[in-house]
Amino acid sequence: MSITDTSALPIAAGTWTLDPTHSAVEFTVRHLGLSKVRGRFGSFDASLIVGETLDTTSVTAEVALASIDTNNEQRDGHLRSTDFFDLESDPSMTFTSTAISGAGADWQLTGDLSINGVTRSVAFDVELNGTSGDPWGGFRVGFSAETTISRSEFGVDFEIPLGADGVVIGDKVKVALELQFVAPATD
Repeated sequence: MSITDTSALPIAAGTWTLDPTHSAVEFTVRHLGLSKVRGRFGSFDASLIVGETLDTTSVTAEVALASIDTNNEQRDGHLRSTDFFDLESDPSMTFTSTAISGAGADWQLTGDLSINGVTRSVAFDVELNGTSGDPWGGFRVGFSAETTISRSEFGVDFEIPLGADGVVIGDKVKVALELQFVAPATD
């Protein structure tokens, strides 16, 4: 079952604000085809605007690429270079939703992801983790979301060949989000 109006959602209409201290933007990519390197971005913002219908509900996000952290400063410096992210030309990764569908706890969020000046449509599988009041009298909602992108499709195509058919860095990048939003203030 899919819904079209937002009255079935457990969250009120309005602009929900991201709580960055209880949220995360993380990624995983294969190294040498043997293990996964994990990283995160420390500086990001997002907004959830809940309208009367799913067509008028949207998500936007911006991630500062310079805030990348893979727990290795030398690798992080290389990732900030033009081999990967051209920070001088495009310091941010952005996302703007184009469609939302689903029901209950399982949703799909489709939108335009822009990295290095290249924009592609991506779809996130989204889990609505629930809602809760907080100790300060506010109300919150939490989501987990995942997608896999091809870094080469976004112009991140640095390659070091390895043997006959391998590469040092995998092309597929798994993106995982943990997002907590605070309800709009009520009068």
